Amino acid sequence: MSLPSTSSIAARLAIGFGSLLALMLVLSAMSGWSSYRVGVQVRQIVEVNNQRAALARGLLDQINTMTTQLRSIIVLTDTRALQAEAALLAKARADYVATASALEAALADAQSDEQALASEIAALAAQGIELVQRGAKQGLDGANIDATNTLTQLLPPVEGAWRAKVNQLIALQTDRNAALAQDVGRQTRQATLVGAALALGAIVIGVLVAWRIARGIQRPVENAVRIAERIAQGALDNPVDRTGGGEIGRLLNAIGAMQARLRELVGEIQGAAGSIQTASAEVAAGNADLAQRTEQAASRLQQTAGSMAQLSDKLRQDTDAAAEANRLAGFAAGVAERGGSVVAEVVATMDRISGSSQRMADIVGVIDGIAFQTNILALNAAVEAARAGQMGAGFAVVAGEVRSLAQRSAEAAREIGLLIAASQEHVAAGARRVGDAGAAMAEIVTSAKQVCAIVGDLSAASREQSGRVDTISAAVTQLDNATQQNAALVEEGTAAAESLRDQAGRLTRLVATFHLGAAVA
Repeated sequence: MSLPSTSSIAARLAIGFGSLLALMLVLSAMSGWSSYRVGVQVRQIVEVNNQRAALARGLLDQINTMTTQLRSIIVLTDTRALQAEAALLAKARADYVATASALEAALADAQSDEQALASEIAALAAQGIELVQRGAKQGLDGANIDATNTLTQLLPPVEGAWRAKVNQLIALQTDRNAALAQDVGRQTRQATLVGAALALGAIVIGVLVAWRIARGIQRPVENAVRIAERIAQGALDNPVDRTGGGEIGRLLNAIGAMQARLRELVGEIQGAAGSIQTASAEVAAGNADLAQRTEQAASRLQQTAGSMAQLSDKLRQDTDAAAEANRLAGFAAGVAERGGSVVAEVVATMDRISGSSQRMADIVGVIDGIAFQTNILALNAAVEAARAGQMGAGFAVVAGEVRSLAQRSAEAAREIGLLIAASQEHVAAGARRVGDAGAAMAEIVTSAKQVCAIVGDLSAASREQSGRVDTISAAVTQLDNATQQNAALVEEGTAAAESLRDQAGRLTRLVATFHLGAAVA
């Protein structure tokens, strides 16, 4: 098989493997057809011929069973045993009929000789079964001589022909199975030989195709590998043959384009490496200066953060003192409020005492009036006793006692009235003083509340100022941390610039290892 050297690898592989696949397809088709034919013949042996032979053997078994039961019926004399043998004979006859029906169905599509044998077997079976039934009826009726004559004289010729035809059918199925087996073996050998020949041809073609493809690919690939190795060594002035076709030709074209592009890039890198080295030195010097200034700023910020921390502690102490003063002022205001409440209760009590004194004065007035009326009544009683003479002497004595009692009551009422008046004056004076004390206490409570409010505002302002100072301190601390981090970053940038300068020098040395050719140089 000839494969064009300028064709692509895909085309070569397609032609080679297409041929192999075509041979494999033919081999698979032949193997499938042979397997199908063998399968059909095997199914004919297993599912048809063997089934027919098995049914025929079943007929022989039923014939043997019926003749055996007939002999038992002729020999036995017990009625129950005869009935049992008759039942077994009837079952054997039914089984034979069922088996014969199955065999007839299996021979429905058989050849003419098999169908002819089946017809002869059916005819002989009808005669044999009729003789068996006749002998059984004779035996059951007690005619053992007639039954024996039927068993030994009439049945044997029919039974022999009957068995011969069944055996002939079995032999016919066996012969056809043997012929089919020989045919299967022959077809299997033919398929094996043809498959081996096709497989050998496929192997030969595969080897030839592989050899041709490998030979057509090896040389261009070796050339491409040689150029790639020289490029890996730094030689970028290799001549590249771009006249080939296919994938290898495209690979060489790509290698040539890559080499040209690498020459351009390396030339540009050589020009830029010197500039990078100079710029990296300037960046390193600037970063060193920036690092020094950043460290100075970080030191000042650290001092500022310490001062802010001290100020925050002082404001926190002032805030705590203001909070304590606010608490004491609140406590004093509470005590003043409780004192005002007590004074108000005392004023109310003095008012109730003054009211009670006024009520007692009214009661004393009533008592004085009663004493005055009693005195008048006593005077009237004395006048009436004087008029009565001797009859009213005792009444006059009583009237005198009553007038004396009324006078003493009036005197006591006047003294109580004087005392109540004096008490009212004292109560009124006490009520005025208590009222003045309540007003003073109210002013004290108001002043205490104002002091408490002022101290509370002062404490809130101190807390607010402390919070603001804490915020400023935290901000300064964060700024200090950021400055420290910036200083670290500047140091890292300085180190990176130094490393960049070293790498630029190394890059210059590495790029100098490439050979770009005279034109590019």
